[in-house]
Amino acid sequence: MDRNGFPLQVGCFEGNKAEKATIIPIVTAFAARHSIEGMVVVADAGMLSAANLRELDEAKLRFIVGSRVTKAPIDLESHFHWHGDAFTDGQVIDTLTPRRGRNTDNDPALRAEPVWAPGEHERSWRAVWAYSAKRAARDSKTLTLQENRAKAVVAGEKAARTPRFVKTSNGARTLNEAALARARRLEGLKGYVTNIPAELMSANEVISSYHDLWQVEASFRMSKTDLRARPMSCRRRHEIGYADLPVMPTSGVNVLVRALARPGRSA
Repeated sequence: MDRNGFPLQVGCFEGNKAEKATIIPIVTAFAARHSIEGMVVVADAGMLSAANLRELDEAKLRFIVGSRVTKAPIDLESHFHWHGDAFTDGQVIDTLTPRRGRNTDNDPALRAEPVWAPGEHERSWRAVWAYSAKRAARDSKTLTLQENRAKAVVAGEKAARTPRFVKTSNGARTLNEAALARARRLEGLKGYVTNIPAELMSANEVISSYHDLWQVEASFRMSKTDLRARPMSCRRRHEIGYADLPVMPTSGVNVLVRALARPGRSA
């Protein structure tokens, strides 16, 4: 989609194909069709897989994807070693993240964060982490709700499948205080992974580019709510193409909404 949420290309796949397995064929086909070089792919954490990032990089495509907060203890090991849990509102940390597991590219014994370079850090990607006090307050509220739910399940006050922060041992449920403490430690953090060097795009530009995703997300929300579009089951492969039909009404509504939002116009 473009910056206004208008789809530039649509593709359909079998229903048993995972979403993260569709990004490479869609992006490469789009780049080839329009002879695009230097393309930057922006995607959420759901698309974050080692194979996807490697294939995008091998295809000479740039990417910016959301990271999972569980990666923060590894990526920010140096920060936690030297500064503990202290973060300031708006703080941005430009560092590295291992492509797989752990590696020694980011040495916590060094106070300064390493600057990612493609040729020098072949086992890592560039990682940008940002701390927001507003996000921390929101995360804290969410974790408190999850903690209360876990305590209710442990106490037998609420019957439910084992929720987050509940561990089971020998049939007995207890509150996983260690996991809760780890989650509390990471409140307010949001990470981004990219293969774009700092000399080409600053950390703040990486964050800003990722946040443009809200346009795409708004389009999908519109298709599910205002247009009430739902998945279509196609028994034969050639029928899959008809699943494109709900996309164009969504695009038309998007264009209309933006036109009416211009100064001097109203619905």
